[in-house]
Amino acid sequence: MKRTVFARTAAGSLAACLALGLAGCGAKTESTASSQTAESAPATTETATAETADPYAYLSDFDYSSIFDENGYVAGVTATDYVTVPADLKLTLSEEANTVAAEDVDSYINDNILASFEETVEVTDRAAATGDTVNIDYAGSIDGVAFDGGTAQGYDLTLGSGRFIDGFEDQIVGHTPGETFDVVVTFPDPYENNPDLAGKEAVFTTTLNSIQETQLPELTDAWVQENLNQELGLTSVDTLKSYVEGILLFDQQANEIYSQLNEQLTVAEELPESLVKYFEDYYLLTPFLYSQMSGATLDDFVAASGFENTAAYLESIHGYVESAAHQTLIIQALAETYGIVCDTDTMNSEFMGQFGTNDTSSYTAQYGETYLKMSILNNLVTQHLIEVANA
Repeated sequence: MKRTVFARTAAGSLAACLALGLAGCGAKTESTASSQTAESAPATTETATAETADPYAYLSDFDYSSIFDENGYVAGVTATDYVTVPADLKLTLSEEANTVAAEDVDSYINDNILASFEETVEVTDRAAATGDTVNIDYAGSIDGVAFDGGTAQGYDLTLGSGRFIDGFEDQIVGHTPGETFDVVVTFPDPYENNPDLAGKEAVFTTTLNSIQETQLPELTDAWVQENLNQELGLTSVDTLKSYVEGILLFDQQANEIYSQLNEQLTVAEELPESLVKYFEDYYLLTPFLYSQMSGATLDDFVAASGFENTAAYLESIHGYVESAAHQTLIIQALAETYGIVCDTDTMNSEFMGQFGTNDTSSYTAQYGETYLKMSILNNLVTQHLIEVANA
């Protein structure tokens, strides 16, 4: 059973999607019947034999808290030197931003909470349908002759996933556990996985061993008490819905507030070097860790994804770096303007509301205390602006 903390967490709020594709960084073997285009591992021309071989090896010691001070501010930086906050800052919130639809609350609970506790159960009383995960044995042949890679036993396949060549998954739909039947498909032409099979018709003798489907738990007061009370202090369906409504309301209000801030605040073109360097390293960290897993330097790793080198990759994500630096400075400038800080006492009192637990130890171990303070400061400033807009 999966467990997830469902609180608003700003610890990752500055993260944006990296331009570099990172899935499939390890070698992967698929049967011939599998998808037409397999994910390939990054091709590296040279392996880092020592830590000094990679000029970005310092990222292995990246410290999320390195530039933030005891109040959650960027250490040594006065943000109002870079951000102009107008004295007549005008913020308003629409009725839409201040209202959460009941169906949105229900959808959030289903998709983000109950889905984290879903269980896989075996189905025995119906035929396979698209979306089911089935367990199959299959043996493929062309003109009655078996071919390499065309046989598997106990293979789990989600119908409709597109993992197998066109027509294969569709022909399993409608069969019941225990049935053996032929799946007839034609390999595409060209077929990169095995050019010798391109354009040929194949017969896969297939046995459907079992069908599994995922089921969400029934949402009851007892379920909430058992699963969400210890972490979130929730005791009933009503308290859960109120909790989720608060999350959605905050997000809606924050989106409108941030839009208005972008229109009314101005940020200097020249940003603090320490902040820019921090976010460059922040966004390099994930590809660096993948490069280490594949035994490559960061330059080799990004080159395998189409970039000349790491400098070129950094240039491609410059917008993300700049946006993160802007957001950090804007929040801090507003905090300076309104006298808001996140000291240790404030962090401890606000931690439960933002992270869904009173235990700061695991978060502190991963991110450091001052990064968490910066994260909470973000929410404190946003909440203050919401109150100003609604006054």
